[in-house]
Order: sequence, then C-alpha cells, then structure tokens
Amino acid sequence: MKKALSLILASMLAMSLFGCGAQPSESSSVAEPAAPSSSAAAPSESSSEPAAPAEDIIIAGIYKAGDQQWFIGEGEAAKQKCIEMGAKDFMFIDAKMNPDTYLQALDNAITQGVSGILVCVPDQKLSQVTVDKCKEAGIPVIAADDQLLDESGEMIAPWVGIDGFAIGQAVGEWTANYAKENNMTGEDTAVLYLTMDQVSSCVPRTEGQVDSWGKVFPDWPAERTFRSDYNGEQDKAYNAAAGVFTANPSIKKWIVMTPNDEGAAGATRALEAAGLDKESVVCGIGGYLAKLEFAKEEESAFKATAFINYVDVGAYSAENMMNYLLNGTEIPWEFKTPAVMITKENYKEIMKDQAE
Repeated sequence: MKKALSLILASMLAMSLFGCGAQPSESSSVAEPAAPSSSAAAPSESSSEPAAPAEDIIIAGIYKAGDQQWFIGEGEAAKQKCIEMGAKDFMFIDAKMNPDTYLQALDNAITQGVSGILVCVPDQKLSQVTVDKCKEAGIPVIAADDQLLDESGEMIAPWVGIDGFAIGQAVGEWTANYAKENNMTGEDTAVLYLTMDQVSSCVPRTEGQVDSWGKVFPDWPAERTFRSDYNGEQDKAYNAAAGVFTANPSIKKWIVMTPNDEGAAGATRALEAAGLDKESVVCGIGGYLAKLEFAKEEESAFKATAFINYVDVGAYSAENMMNYLLNGTEIPWEFKTPAVMITKENYKEIMKDQAE
C-alpha cells in the first residue's frame, strides 16, 4: 500500500510539473564563475516525503551532439551529480544531431522506464513532441542548453542554459577593443558573424555581439559586415567561413565572432587555409576548444572566448532533477550559468582543472 501511494504521489508530481510552470527568474550572466544555485529561483517544497527511492532512480541524458566536448563534459557532470545523490544509473545518449536518432533515443528511454530525462534536442521543432511524450509517460524533463519551446516561442519545460545576449555582449566588447588596439579598422578589414539562427539559445549570442560591436564602432560600414550560418558543428563552420573569405579577396584581415567554440575553431582553420590567420582575430563562446588553441606554442587567430562552465549546466540540471524525484522539490523554471572572458594569458587560472 505504501509503495502504491508513493507511485501515485510521484505521478501526480510529474503531471503538475508540466501542467504549469513557475515564472522565470532573473539572473546575471557575465561575471566571475559562481555556484549554480546562487543564480536560480529558490525551490519550494511541494512534498514532505521522498517521491522515489534513490536506489531505483535512473536518469537519461539525451544530448544533440554527444561527440562534442561541451556535451561530453556536461553529461559527465550530470552523471557524477546523479550518482553522488544516490541514483542507480545515468544513461548518456548521443542524438548525433539527427532528429530520427533523437526520437528513437527518447522513445527507448521512456520504454526502459527512466525516472527523469535531461535533454538537448537537435532541432527545437521537436520540443512539443518531447514534452508530450514525457507527460504521457509521467516522466519529468529538463531542457539543457537549448530551450524546449512551443510554436509561439514560449518555454514549455524547465531550462538550464546561459544568458546568450549578455555573453554575446562580452564577446563583442572584447573583440571590438582588440580591433581598436591592433588597428584593425582599415578598408582591408571586415567583420564576420558566424550564426546559428535555427537555435533559439544561440540567436541572442550574436545579437549581443552585434550590440557591443556597434557601441564601439557605430559607423562601421555595412559593406564590410558579413553573416554566415551553420549548425554548430566545426566542419560546417569551416565551410560557412571559407565561403565568405573566398568571395571577398580584397579583405585581408578578418574579425570573426561565433556563438560556440566549434564555430571559432572552424573559422580559425578556414583562415589558416586561406593564409589570412596572422592578422585576423576570432572569438568564440565555450572554452573547451579555445584551451587547445591557447596551449599551442605558435600563435592562433583564435584569441579569446567567453568561458562557460559545462560542469555547472550538467550538475545543476541533474541536481534539480534528483531533488524533484527524491523530495518532490519544485524544479526552478530557469537557470542561467555565468561566463567570463578568457585568453591565452588567463585561461589556466580561470578554467583551473578544466584547463588541461
């Protein structure tokens, strides 16, 4: 009887998670790295008894690009937190940037009876079907990195990610100041924004970059401003950047800003292939690939990035899921992890154990 009552309670709690959501919390995002819980909405207790025994809990983490360092690190942090809090297991699943692979993984996780799902969808058009499937199965879901959105662009599940606009502003400001200090303002210099316009969490990153660049260079000519879209993968970024470089042979110095480190690395390789890297600059967002560039003896065009700690995203999403499953603690509707600009000179100090 007690076990049946516990199952009924868990089901009611899961359904309430999707029936309505708390209002998003406000948090600052470009700052010194801080403990994740300091920026989140304060959770409220919705149950005084555990909703599930820890030894029965299995969490699935389905990530859109499980071979990328960001998601590898995020998944490992989520796993460690779940196990630390008593979960039986954590399943790391790579959706391989493929909607069909993702949906199959989601169905498999539900069929296997997982207790909760952390997810980063390869296409945000899969948001509603994700929430619907989880709701039908009575399984709570938290979106990591990319929000789960309805057709009007409103969040339909709790989300852990970054304040893209503020972080983009930090990138734009750093890059603009670098350009001023290095006299990169002549007619042979152009700006390229690599964009990920199909990912809602990435669009504000570019908007922030444009905003800060415009404040420093309000009269920067439109004819020396370019945009090229890619899907977040390094090889696609290479192709997107290389096409722009090839089409504009009069430009000898490029200032490139991207929404992730894969974009920055791809653009850097494209600059090297075109023989334009020595007098160009690239700035990304992430830190996980930038550190590889910073560790090289030779100079790289990849000069800086906004470091975001994927450990925070993974651990915080897992912690909230476990607190909900164990105690019925309400999952905060939104959390934005902070970021700080890093370069070859300061990355070891700021990234610490992630710098190697």
